Amino acid sequence: MKLSDVSKTALATLRSHVIESQNKNPIINDPMASYCLEKLQSFVSEEEKTLLFDRKLPSSLTRHIALRARKYDNIVNDFIVNNPSCTVINLGCGFDTRYWRINNEKCEYIELDLPEVITIKKEILKEHLSYELFGCSVLDTSWIDKVVTKTNRNIILIAEGLFMYLQKYDVINLFKKIANSFYHSQIVLEVVIEKYTSGLWKKIVEMKIKRILGLDAGSSYNFGVRQSSEIESYGNGLKIIDEWSYIDDDDIRPKVLKYFRQFKSFTRTQWTITASLNANA
Repeated sequence: MKLSDVSKTALATLRSHVIESQNKNPIINDPMASYCLEKLQSFVSEEEKTLLFDRKLPSSLTRHIALRARKYDNIVNDFIVNNPSCTVINLGCGFDTRYWRINNEKCEYIELDLPEVITIKKEILKEHLSYELFGCSVLDTSWIDKVVTKTNRNIILIAEGLFMYLQKYDVINLFKKIANSFYHSQIVLEVVIEKYTSGLWKKIVEMKIKRILGLDAGSSYNFGVRQSSEIESYGNGLKIIDEWSYIDDDDIRPKVLKYFRQFKSFTRTQWTITASLNANA
């Protein structure tokens, strides 16, 4: 597999879904993740297998990733209920199997990631795929033009663990294009606090990723925000409608973390923002 370090983080996400699905009281139930993981192992060398598949992942990481997946699934399902026949676009999808965890019969589903990721995903899931996949960078806005030829309304865009790896000016330009293209829609994205993207804090993040995943600086954080409201300045018609942090979840562990919910220094380091796109247009 010829994947960048950023794309390789998608394997840690997939493994986390599998690990949590196998627990006695699983946070998510994701049998397709197990199928996908098994198929993927035939694409790697023994050296890569040790790094990407055999490396032990901390239980705190796998749980947090599963909590995030469940939250995003719930947001998508709520949107589908309120917007029948909507379009769900999973940006930077990696090897995610969200399609099989949501009410997919009630929506049009699209996934997007780099060509090398999509090529592999099509190969391992070929007999199961019944939705459209775009093999391009999220920054190649031709995918937006393709979507608009079909519809520009009732769309929910999912960016789970994506934007922090991009450059800030690229993210802002992408938001401008999205805001000018979609109406009565939503975007759900994970963000990090801006201090994680430069100086000593950036190096600390890089060292943490290296220690946990064995991946180098290519998977470090480049985009962050000072506060959620900053997103609203990236394009016309953007409005923050919800925020969520791992600590906000009742299933966070250790449970003592619940007592820190009132402190933004804990809840607003890496969190999820839901924003509406031209809701009244």
